[in-house]
Amino acid sequence: MSLGDLATQAGGGIARANVLESVDQYEKYHTSHGGDEEKRKANYTDMVNKYYDLATSFYEYGWGDCFHFAHRLNGESLKESIKRHEHFLALHLGLKPGMKVLDVGCGIGGPLREIAHFSGAHVTGLNNNAYQITRGQILNQKAGLDKTCDFVKADFMSIPAADNTYDAVYAIEATCHAPDAVGCYSEILRVLKPGQYFAAYEWALTDSYNPQNEDHKECKAKIEIGNGLPDVRTEAQIVEALKAAGFEVVRAEDLVKTSPVPWYQPLDTSHWSLSSFRLTKVGRFFTRNLVRTLEAVKLAPAGSVRVSNFLETAADGLVDGGRKEIFSPLLFLLARKPLQ
Repeated sequence: MSLGDLATQAGGGIARANVLESVDQYEKYHTSHGGDEEKRKANYTDMVNKYYDLATSFYEYGWGDCFHFAHRLNGESLKESIKRHEHFLALHLGLKPGMKVLDVGCGIGGPLREIAHFSGAHVTGLNNNAYQITRGQILNQKAGLDKTCDFVKADFMSIPAADNTYDAVYAIEATCHAPDAVGCYSEILRVLKPGQYFAAYEWALTDSYNPQNEDHKECKAKIEIGNGLPDVRTEAQIVEALKAAGFEVVRAEDLVKTSPVPWYQPLDTSHWSLSSFRLTKVGRFFTRNLVRTLEAVKLAPAGSVRVSNFLETAADGLVDGGRKEIFSPLLFLLARKPLQ
């Protein structure tokens, strides 16, 4: 996506005249603007939809079509690590041609397309954001996958599929948006065939997080407002939620601990990368000022600069959380539905 595309598509499915109002409404859900966790959970559908309408074009411009972090090896580019991260998940699920797979919270379908190409499986992307599905359908068609992979618009708290429908289910940094982890995992369990597997990368607070530490709390709040989250759960809470939903937990491992390259490096303004220029300090400065100019001359909708600002707040919170080792986006989970 070019900067021109970013300007014209900023706001996603929100009418240009309503972008500024939507930014106001979105920000008010969060602690720094007077909101609280219960309000975010009660209104998570509206909050998350506003977030992705406002943020998707910025994500696609800066990150590409795969909106997630990755375990990264020395000498490996960000793009290579993202692909390997997706392949790792597909291999643990044992995906093969002919399998019917559900991607829960699929974004614009970058991982869906990579995993479908890699495994030959038919992958359905579940997403509650109409704008992201529209983008995904366009990109699926360009990739030649529009006949073999598809999307369904729905809330992952109420998946529109019969019991025991899918051969495998996965979620990549998506179910962190759920207001109730047990409820979300229970729905995934319901639509998964008995004896089959669910794999996920979850965002989690580590054991080093101290809820009494003001710096830690501020970091958590930045991550929440910058990423459309009702809350950030601990690793223990996530594993217990899987068990409470009825899954057998096969593996729960924070891949941050074995990643030679820090997962947050692409967002770290002290790091220089030509391949990830748009995410560097200079690249962010360049983008910020161009968006400001485009908004001033009305090529970008009013409110675009504020979206850019809270996304930068997110980046700063994520880097801070990574450096302090209080947050990880790489909690890998592999869980099995009992045969019953």
